[in-house]
Amino acid sequence: MNYVHGDLRDQLAFVGFDVIQAGLVAGSGGNLSARIPDEDAIWVTASGSWLGRLSRTTFASVRVSDGSPATVGNMPPPQCEPTSELALHLALYRARPDVNAIIHLHPQTALLLDALGEHIRIVTTDHAYYLRRVSTVPFRMPGTIELASLTAAMAADGTDCLVLSQHGCVVLGDSVELAHKRARNLEEAAQLTYRALAAGRLENLRDCPEEFQSRLSGSTALSV
Repeated sequence: MNYVHGDLRDQLAFVGFDVIQAGLVAGSGGNLSARIPDEDAIWVTASGSWLGRLSRTTFASVRVSDGSPATVGNMPPPQCEPTSELALHLALYRARPDVNAIIHLHPQTALLLDALGEHIRIVTTDHAYYLRRVSTVPFRMPGTIELASLTAAMAADGTDCLVLSQHGCVVLGDSVELAHKRARNLEEAAQLTYRALAAGRLENLRDCPEEFQSRLSGSTALSV
């Protein structure tokens, strides 16, 4: 493996730095989390954290079952407030026991397509492999239980990539690395879709061949 090893907070900090560098988000426009192994708890970015400047001290530990501060090992809960989108993360973890990492971002191209009423096309084999499908969650106020409940309900069927209309996106994975790859591929698919739209050729943009997608449909395991 060539991904970041060790502490999940270090992996999430790497994601934060990378998505800032890639232009997927600006400043504190998003939040990240990971399920702590063998614990009823997650690490989640603190409220107002700049994603490009994360460290182990900028994560709160929270119990999945009730949302209360969690003690991890012999460490007391960090003295920081979790993201205002905590309800979204917790609802998704409760609905999807297979999910171990969640990335919520505000990527410009995906959001522009949503505002234009266009859906993201699955163009390449990588898009099909990592994204499978992309669903759009109708607008609900950010940070609300209503948004969290609706998004979790739409992800319950195994959907791992969702656009939150007029807000952002949320991608899920069984590891931080897989969620990271999905986030990158989602915005790439959005960029290709927008370029075809800008060129006036969107109707000619071909989806990934059905032959490849049908081979994926019977497989739930992904190798990262």
